[in-house]
Amino acid sequence: MSEQWIIARIKQKGDCRCIPWRNLRDLILAYSDMKKRADIFA
Repeated sequence: MSEQWIIARIKQKGDCRCIPWRNLRDLILAYSDMKKRADIFA
C-alpha cells in the first residue's frame, strides 16, 4: 500500500484520523496468500 492510497482513504472521526474498516477489508481480501493477508491486517 502506498502513501497515496493511505492519504486518499484517511478520514477524520472526532479527534482521530483513521482508515475505514471497509477499505482495509477490501485491501486484505485482494490477496489470496494468507500470510500476506495477516501481514496487512497487522
